[in-house]
Parts: sequence; structure tokens; C-alpha cells
Amino acid sequence: MRTERNLTRRLDRVFARLDREPERPAHIDVPRMSRHRVVLFTATLAFYLAIVWAVVISSWLVRLDWQVMFFRPYQQWPQIHAFLDYYVVLGQRGPTAVMVAAWLGWRSWRQHTLRPLLTLAASLLLLNITVGAAKLGMGRLGPHYATVIGSNEMGLGGDIFPSGHTANAVVTWGILAYLASSPRARRWLSAVSAVTSLGVGLTTVYLGTHWLSDVLLGWAAGLLILLALPWFEPLVTTAETALFDLRDRWRARRGRTAPVPAVPVTPVVLKPRTAADQHAPAREPVTSVRGSRAPIHLAPGPHTARSERTPVTPAGSRRPPHADRVPRGTSPPVRPLTGG
Repeated sequence: MRTERNLTRRLDRVFARLDREPERPAHIDVPRMSRHRVVLFTATLAFYLAIVWAVVISSWLVRLDWQVMFFRPYQQWPQIHAFLDYYVVLGQRGPTAVMVAAWLGWRSWRQHTLRPLLTLAASLLLLNITVGAAKLGMGRLGPHYATVIGSNEMGLGGDIFPSGHTANAVVTWGILAYLASSPRARRWLSAVSAVTSLGVGLTTVYLGTHWLSDVLLGWAAGLLILLALPWFEPLVTTAETALFDLRDRWRARRGRTAPVPAVPVTPVVLKPRTAADQHAPAREPVTSVRGSRAPIHLAPGPHTARSERTPVTPAGSRRPPHADRVPRGTSPPVRPLTGG
């Protein structure tokens, strides 16, 4: 009994809390930043700052960068150089944006929503702002343009740190996992995007276009953008609503019919009715009667009725003559008057 009473009291408390919470409109979906996502965002941001600090102070990470550069992976494994030249395109901004935008555009058309395309646009805009500002702010030179062995090559007017290819691969392919419609699809797409972005980053190190620390910072920069996207969902919703309203107003303006020009009408003068018109008999309506056509199966020409046809045989007519019947078009014979 006590257990049942305690359970009942707990359920009453839960329902009371639910009743006190304000109800949200059903048509507005306000996303929340989960605690797990906040922890991941904080950890990634700390990793980002740690990489920047390690490069600024020329720590062991800078020495590792020089060791990998002197190793020259493109000379160690030249047989995969041709393949990786094409594979690195998966991290370029233009081709990847076109491919992903085509897929998300088809989804937007099928689902009658602009959220996929607007989310992609918001993520690319954040990528350009954050990564571009970091590149210009730190001004690091790449391996092919290094001047002093062992230095961090910072503040020399370069634009290599962080790796734009790597960050773009993380964001562009990761947005597909972010917009997945089911948990299973999200897991598979997350794995595919992680492997793709990892391969793009290592490919830039293999080709000698980036330091290893550039790739590490590019991964962190792209992941930060993906983790921060829920904070920009209200902005995406507002933009989608504004665009749909603009579309509706444009359709209403385009669908409004133009005024039809007035056609001049000649006035008709009506004559007053006289006494003779009032007593005149009403005219019958004239109906157009079409001429009767001969049946299609009959040959053209005059035709006789069935009763007027006489069966004819080679020996002559089998019908006895009738004095009363007179063929059409002839006058009846005049009988002579006989007395008697």
C-alpha cells in the first residue's frame, strides 16, 4: 500500500510540473543545445586553442611539422600521387558545394521546405568568416614557402593555417549527417563524412601543401561549426518564413488579373409599343429544321416506299393488278358510263 501511495504522489508531482510549464506553439520548433553537444563544443574549442598556442610558441608540434615535411610523403609513395590529386577535390569549396547543394535542393523540393539549403548556406557562411579570419589573422606560410627551418612561419602574410580544405570537407560532408532524417542514416553519414574529411586532410599533408598542425586545426574548425549549428536554427527558421512570405506576395501580385479594357457599346433605341403591336398575335419561335438526310447505307437518288415496291420475276409481276391503285404522278382512268 505504501508503495502505491508513493508512486501516486510522484505521478501527481510530475503532472503538476507539466501543467505549470508553458505550452509552445506547435508550428514553431525551437531547437535546444543538448548537454552532450555543449560538452563536445567546449572540448573542441579547447583543442582548437591548444593547437594555436602550441604553434605560436614553436613547441614540439612545430618540430613534428618540419619532420613530416622533410619526410616528403609524395616521394615515399609516388604510386598513389595521381589518385590523391583527384581525391583532394573532395575538400575544395566549389565542387563540393555544388554536389551537396544539388542533393539538398532535391530534398527541399520533395519536402517543400528550404531548411536544408538554408542550413548549408549558414554553415558555409560561418566557415568563410571563422576560417578566413583565422587565416588572415595568423598569416602562416605553407611548407613550400617556408623561410627558416624550425620556425612556426607565423605572421608572414600566409593564409595556410588552418587548412581550408580540411575544414570545408568536415562542414560540407558533415552537413549531410546533420540533416539526416533518421538516427541510422545519421550514424552512417557521420562515419562517411569523418573518413572523407580525414582522408582529405592527410592528402594535403602528403602533397606538401599543408603542415600537419594545419590539418589538426582545420578538423577542429569544421567540427566547431557543425556543433554550433543548433544555435543558428532560429535564424534559419526566420529566413525560411521570410522567403515563403516573399514568394506568396510575389505569386499574389503575379496572379492578379489585369483590368479588361472597356469595349464601346452602341446604344440601342427602343421604340415604344403601339396599340396595334399590343393586339398583334405573338410570333411563334422559328426553329431551324435540318433537311432529312438519306441513310448512309442507301444509294443516292429517289427511293420508293416498301408498300409501293412490286416483286418482279422473269415471268413478270406476281401481284395481281388492282384497278384502284394508281401510280403516283398519273391521273386515274375515266370509266365510260354505260347505261343499263
